Amino acid sequence: MPWANGTAVCGLRSLTENLSQFDKYQVVVLTNTPLSVQKIVGDYCHEKGIYFIVADTYGLFGSVFCDFGENFAIIDATGENPLNGIVAGIDEEGLVSALDETRHGLEDGDYVTFSEVVGMEALNGCEPRKVTVKGPYTFSIGDVSGLGQYERGGLYQQVKMPKFVNFKSISDAIKDPEFVISDFAKFDRPMQLHIGVQALNAFEQTHGRLPKPMNEEDALVILNSAQQFAKAEGLDVEFDEKVLKELSYQAQGDLSPMAAFFGGLAAQEAIKAVSGKFHPIKQFLYFDSLESLPTEFARTEELCKPRDRRYDGQVAVFGREFQDKIANVQQFLVGAGAIGCEMLKNWAMIGLGTGPKGKITVTDMDQIEKSNLNRQFLFRPKNVGQMKSECAAAAVVAMNSDLKGHIVTLKDRVGPDTEHIFNEDFWNSLDGVTNALDNVEARTYVDRRCVFFHKPLLESGTLGTKGNTQVVLPMITESYSSSQDPPEQSFPMCTLRSFPNRIEHTIAWARELFESSFVKPAETVNLYLTQANYIETTLKQGGNEKPTLETLVDFLKNERALTFEDCVQWARMLFEKQYNNAIQQLLYNFPKDAVSSTGTPFWSGPKRAPDPLRFDPENATHFSFIEAGTNLHAFNYNINVKDKTRADYIRALDAMMVPDFSPDSNVKIQADDKDPVSVPQGWKERVRL
Repeated sequence: MPWANGTAVCGLRSLTENLSQFDKYQVVVLTNTPLSVQKIVGDYCHEKGIYFIVADTYGLFGSVFCDFGENFAIIDATGENPLNGIVAGIDEEGLVSALDETRHGLEDGDYVTFSEVVGMEALNGCEPRKVTVKGPYTFSIGDVSGLGQYERGGLYQQVKMPKFVNFKSISDAIKDPEFVISDFAKFDRPMQLHIGVQALNAFEQTHGRLPKPMNEEDALVILNSAQQFAKAEGLDVEFDEKVLKELSYQAQGDLSPMAAFFGGLAAQEAIKAVSGKFHPIKQFLYFDSLESLPTEFARTEELCKPRDRRYDGQVAVFGREFQDKIANVQQFLVGAGAIGCEMLKNWAMIGLGTGPKGKITVTDMDQIEKSNLNRQFLFRPKNVGQMKSECAAAAVVAMNSDLKGHIVTLKDRVGPDTEHIFNEDFWNSLDGVTNALDNVEARTYVDRRCVFFHKPLLESGTLGTKGNTQVVLPMITESYSSSQDPPEQSFPMCTLRSFPNRIEHTIAWARELFESSFVKPAETVNLYLTQANYIETTLKQGGNEKPTLETLVDFLKNERALTFEDCVQWARMLFEKQYNNAIQQLLYNFPKDAVSSTGTPFWSGPKRAPDPLRFDPENATHFSFIEAGTNLHAFNYNINVKDKTRADYIRALDAMMVPDFSPDSNVKIQADDKDPVSVPQGWKERVRL
């Protein structure tokens, strides 16, 4: 039950006079309420087992408080997928060794269980055992006496164990606070703000108002009150006078970005409370963004006092000169998706670009899809199919009519091919650029343009529950392109072909199978059909001419599909080659009882012996492979399969004869990337990447 704008006396009385009204809620969230009301409601919720959250902002200061009661169960503290890996060994002291090439990634206090262990079978399916990390490739699981002698094999799997946390009521927590540090460069700040906010509440209770913006007399009252409170409570706190005075100066401030940030935090904490997923804030989080204060604009009591205008809450913090400055900014937003919607909303609320010279240009080449509606909040179901830039602009103009006539919407991608649109005059006219993109290539291009034209850039991105921002200032900070993400992990070719042991291996193998079956052959055939000298050019290439010519012969003659039935039979043979024939050949070369030159089992460690699949049309996975393969192959040959039913597929399958396969003794398969490969001419049922 959220309560917003609790300054009305009648509203506050209704909150505290009938506390039983909260009994029907799982979570109660209070915002903009006096501390006295927070204590009454919070203590009641604690007693009744109702989750309780408080969120407040004062200009560039803000706080969140959480009380989820006693013995609150956190089912999954991180939200990350459970870790797993292959066991290389377990000694008599319970020290587990992972494969040298793979860090286990576990932490002290994690729990694991095991499967497929030979020699210590009692570990298979055992109760989760607590981990003590000994190194990047080793961890201890404690006493293993009486479990036998480890021989080989085994997998470990992390088990997410519930964590139980006790929360104090708000009255008790205020006296004995626990803080989540939001900025380790301000390690001593939380306690100062904790006492400072109490001083603000005492001031409001005494004077019936919050301190005036930039009023020195009120600020001294807050500072002295905080110091006296700390002394009375016997707290050894060294106050930063400038920080507490700023808290007083900004107490009447109301900033949309801060409200969005703390509103988002409070919403996340409410989800944590009812789901038990992710570790909640325990119990206070204080944050300030004093770095955002401008240094080149004057702030005086006269310049910051309210004038009954829309932006009074912002002027109270930054002053009128700063407000006039941002109103006449010309800003470029690249992308109007999830982040773009948030940016436009905030800009509308703060009045960016609303002045006589102000302008916001937003471009996005995408149309709104139904899947966008869960996070791109400026769009509604009626907007599906419309352009993102146009709908987003219309939505924020409805929020703030001052923006009318100050937003230009475009549908063009920002890149080398649109430099006639985003030309030199365009870039020179800008005051700043904000990226809200979803790919590195576009981000890099915009960054290069900003560097060339000396324009500040705000870069940001999200990935699930994670996010990042980067502020790029000309001649001051590094640019976005100055650093790169770590390269994607690559895998040995022989591992992908024959010895996959991680889900990433199977994904990489499947991607290459898709490319080699449905993309590259079609591209090769189209080049042959459209380029008159393609054969001559191909023959001049070194090493690729034979596979290219074989592809042309197969897809234009030997395996050319003319009907739906041809496509079904082609997909069925692809299944047979990949999941039966190739595996039979692999096991022929390396039988399940094979041993290495050192006498150890070949199929051990990361190598896991597969089993050939016998096609079963009643198996949903088998049939979906045939269905997908048929559709993709038919698409390449422009064959219509939209009206085909399962019965049509079954008839086509029944009408074909799948030849028996016999392993070839002349085929050599790499057991290691250093081994040579020898593939007899004409053998095409090889294990493919």
